[in-house]
Amino acid sequence: MSITALDGKRFAEMVIQGANHLAANAKMVDALNVFPVPDGDTGTNMNLSMTSGAKEVKNNIQENIGKVGVALSKGLLMGARGNSGVILSQLFRGFSKAVESKANISGKDFAGALEAGVETAYKAVMKPVEGTILTVAKDSAKKGVQAAELSDDIIVIMEEVLKEAKASLKRTPDLLPVLKEVGVVDSGGQGLVFVYEGFLAVLKGEELPESSDLLPSMSELVSAEHHKSVQSHINTEDIEFGYCTEFMVRFEREKTVEHPFDEGVFRNDLSQLGDSLLVIADEDVVKVHIHSEQPGEVLTYGQRYGNLINMKIENMRQQHSNIVGESQSVLIADRHEAPKELQEYGIVTVSMGSGIAELFKSIGAHAVIEGGQTMNPSTEDIVKAVKEVHAKKVFILPNNKNIIMAAEQAKDVSEEEIYVIPSKTVPQGLSALLAFNPSAAVEANETAMKEALQHVKTGQITFAVRDTSIDGLEIEKDDFMGISEGKIVVKNKDKGQAAKDLLTGMLDEDSEILTILYGEDVNEAEVNNLVQFIEETYPDIEIEIHNGGQPLYSFIFSIE
Repeated sequence: MSITALDGKRFAEMVIQGANHLAANAKMVDALNVFPVPDGDTGTNMNLSMTSGAKEVKNNIQENIGKVGVALSKGLLMGARGNSGVILSQLFRGFSKAVESKANISGKDFAGALEAGVETAYKAVMKPVEGTILTVAKDSAKKGVQAAELSDDIIVIMEEVLKEAKASLKRTPDLLPVLKEVGVVDSGGQGLVFVYEGFLAVLKGEELPESSDLLPSMSELVSAEHHKSVQSHINTEDIEFGYCTEFMVRFEREKTVEHPFDEGVFRNDLSQLGDSLLVIADEDVVKVHIHSEQPGEVLTYGQRYGNLINMKIENMRQQHSNIVGESQSVLIADRHEAPKELQEYGIVTVSMGSGIAELFKSIGAHAVIEGGQTMNPSTEDIVKAVKEVHAKKVFILPNNKNIIMAAEQAKDVSEEEIYVIPSKTVPQGLSALLAFNPSAAVEANETAMKEALQHVKTGQITFAVRDTSIDGLEIEKDDFMGISEGKIVVKNKDKGQAAKDLLTGMLDEDSEILTILYGEDVNEAEVNNLVQFIEETYPDIEIEIHNGGQPLYSFIFSIE
């Protein structure tokens, strides 16, 4: 069997199968993230991005491959989340541009379009890093061009593309030292390999094996549980428990000695923290699905019995808004007082946690997109927020390095005049917003806000989701980690001690103000204990305390 001409219908099948195969293996891609933090979400971002592209393709299946390519590009562009999702959207944006004027394409056209996609993606990234999805895409596209010189059979070309993509993926640790240190390949590159495996399977008429998952019956149970809610018949604001939380606990003997596991007691205790509860257990693990308003409390409870693995937290309010076509993932400072007339300036920012959202609103944000860790907003989410603030000039504060590219992409596709301030953390975003002057010219504000990013240091406390060795630290699952300016610098079994150790390394004689944003898993006693330590050790430091309500990160510190 050979294929020398590719039309829109077959290409649509390739896209859909590529998206399905990536979705089936998204958790595996998430697990490849270098940092052992609970918000490693490359697989999730790529999956949501590719699914958005496939959805648009499904609505535009036709013989003309150029028109199918346009649909794919549009769906990916607006659905892109995170750096990996944006890069994926750019790869197929370039591909689609190359085939836009064609009804069907030859093998040489196909290989050339893959290479055009690589060129577009590299141009979209300000500082391309080798050893990532970009490298895998570049190496495999180059191999495809070479194969097309020898054969016009698209199956043969795709086989060579996939073969080289896998080989390039294996080489990523040699190009990016941190991958070798941790012992993994690049997660984005692995996601692209899954997409390409789906492409080839369709061309060859083969079926792909399903991904393996421990206790697989849970997925069917979860699906059935979700269908009970009848999404289209409820309002987003009526969702009582907003976070769909799934995780597994691998039992540890020393913990179960102190807290003997009883499935009935376990289920009853968790039932107090949410609804739609499902629990499946055997002698080694227990798998949990629950809808909760405080997922951190659920995870903390699970840790009583062992190590947390395979965690996933999804914002159901945001998902429901997308399903029913609402824009309620955007939180406006005050909808009833939202200005109807076109304003001169608007501020759009991103945050997780109701307390942090309120803090942004209180100092001038017009729209707060709920997202960040574990759920990066899509390009479309950002575009909707920009439109809703209704301003001539809009500043966007991403507050996460994995959202900056989506914000830049939103800038490119929006009609509004947008300025992206590349804040990588919530403290940077707060500092930039405080530097905004509504009376100043836009250029002056842009300069002042960007300069403000340099005047604040960010510290974070979270927990490890797996054992690893990184930056000279031997980290075990469930250790609390202190992250200073994006680098893991301390670890400790005790949350409070990890916070103290982190601050000891970050505070110096130039430090004047320390702002503490504590998360949903932190109680008043823990906050008071930390404050007492700071007051005794650093009496000249001014301390501000806010209940951020953020999940997964016990503390976020801003030091000025």
